[in-house]
Amino acid sequence: MSWDTVGPYHRGFREFTAAYEAFSFEEIHRDAVPYLPTTPGLVLDVGAGTGRDAAWFARQGWEVVAVEPATAFRQQAAGLHPDPRIRWVDDRLPSLAAVHRFGLAFDVVWLSGVWQHIPPEERGRAMRKLATLLKPGGRLVLTLRHGPASDDRPMWPVNAHEVERLGRDHGLALRVATEYRQAVVGGPDVRWQTVMLDLPDDGAGALPLLRGVILRQEKSTTYKLALLRCLARIADASPNVARESEGAVELPLGLVALYWLRMYKPLVEGDLPQAPGGVQLSFVRPAFAALRPLAAFDLRPGATFRGELARALATALGDAAAVIATMPAQHLTFADDTPVFPAARNRRPRAGDSLALNAALFWAHGSIRVPQHVWQALRRMAAWIEPMLLAEWVRQTQGYAERAGRRVATDAVLTALRWLEPERDTEFVRRLVAIRLQRGERVACVWSGEPLGGRQVEVDHCLPWSGWPCNDLWNLLPASRASNQAKADRVIAAGPLATAKPRIMAWWQHAYVEGDAATRLRFAEEASSTLPLPQDGAPDLEALFGALDFRRLRLRQETQLPEWAGIRHPA
Repeated sequence: MSWDTVGPYHRGFREFTAAYEAFSFEEIHRDAVPYLPTTPGLVLDVGAGTGRDAAWFARQGWEVVAVEPATAFRQQAAGLHPDPRIRWVDDRLPSLAAVHRFGLAFDVVWLSGVWQHIPPEERGRAMRKLATLLKPGGRLVLTLRHGPASDDRPMWPVNAHEVERLGRDHGLALRVATEYRQAVVGGPDVRWQTVMLDLPDDGAGALPLLRGVILRQEKSTTYKLALLRCLARIADASPNVARESEGAVELPLGLVALYWLRMYKPLVEGDLPQAPGGVQLSFVRPAFAALRPLAAFDLRPGATFRGELARALATALGDAAAVIATMPAQHLTFADDTPVFPAARNRRPRAGDSLALNAALFWAHGSIRVPQHVWQALRRMAAWIEPMLLAEWVRQTQGYAERAGRRVATDAVLTALRWLEPERDTEFVRRLVAIRLQRGERVACVWSGEPLGGRQVEVDHCLPWSGWPCNDLWNLLPASRASNQAKADRVIAAGPLATAKPRIMAWWQHAYVEGDAATRLRFAEEASSTLPLPQDGAPDLEALFGALDFRRLRLRQETQLPEWAGIRHPA
């Protein structure tokens, strides 16, 4: 049976708003306040309602993701509590699919008066989703409503023991369960209780699993290491390609194959052995050799090839996909010999005179399945996983070389394994600015709003290159020299980003969306690959800006780069 737990809040948002906003956060949550972290971080407010709690967190310096599925409630709340630290998201339990797309890990996940609306049969899935959103050491806080159900809203009984058991099933430990407290609102028979659960470690055993695969599983080639590194690279650079499946995510096999070719190209061309006894790698065929004119970083989502290179790359992708599906994806296993990353391969796409490296092509090759807890570990802990992979890859390569009577220097292997990015290149966008200025059109600095012209025009990476080397068009914005130098390698803060929003969206519209077909295609493909956007169609610019803000939050969380508060105008 389908229960409408959202509709009553959408229809009665005015009455609920008046009731909720009549009391302060401290009055409602006085039992929880002593247990909240003293240092502000990132909080997820699930079922944020009128935004009262989200606004309190924002005032304390927290960055807030506020989830509210009732449209009228969400719109009312955004107007009541306008704060650039609060991002409103249309999402709901038990799936929280939109939030998971952002790739964020939260210090606190906050559910106030929500759990009673989750049917008991869906609570296990809901708890798993919530647990995977916590960072190690993070805290899940739930307020539980005890008492008779409301006549106008579907509710089910709750108890702290059930919450503790479900949390334990997903790696969470009970921190505290408070005594019942008489409700401030809700009637004399309603009482509330606060339950808090902590995530003490990585929460799911993903790191021990990956360490075992990297260091202990038998390897006759470097294929297992290559597959893990491909998955880790996709998790870091192109996580939005993932499609959620129950307990796992699915990735396009063609994108794994592309990263595979990019990874092996310098190793093969450098004659660095990747298997014992001089064995030829099974995907190294004439099509692979025909890619020699390309640099490794040319093999990236969004690129287009024509003629012989297109046909060679199409064949090489098919060869790599076949090897991945039948070898490392099949033989990289759990203790019971079931594959960790099972792959489903489709019939090889037909090659033509043009090849666009886009999502349609990548999925046409098939899919590969990654357990959810492993995917989360790959996304959040790449800084620890990558060095472990590289160290083992160097050791294996040198071992193969020694058995063949050769010596290979560590630096030679590391150089070949380096994940080279394209050079910091803003020339294409500089030309777009110059063309518009020549036409007499106005181009403004996105940060200050001042008109640009002459030698003062620069192109800024909105998310700084030093923290994330990304030359995607959405990340390249016109700026004055003074603004660009003032911002430098810092991450734009929430306030000035919100102020710059109309200018950023205007630039995207005029320079990219209204550009030629190739520019429009590149802009759309790059954004859909690297930003946490829905995969069900071309995003509008409003959604794209929201996704940029969430990617900014993730970069800030992962790099701890300082924030830039924007241009300070004299009083």
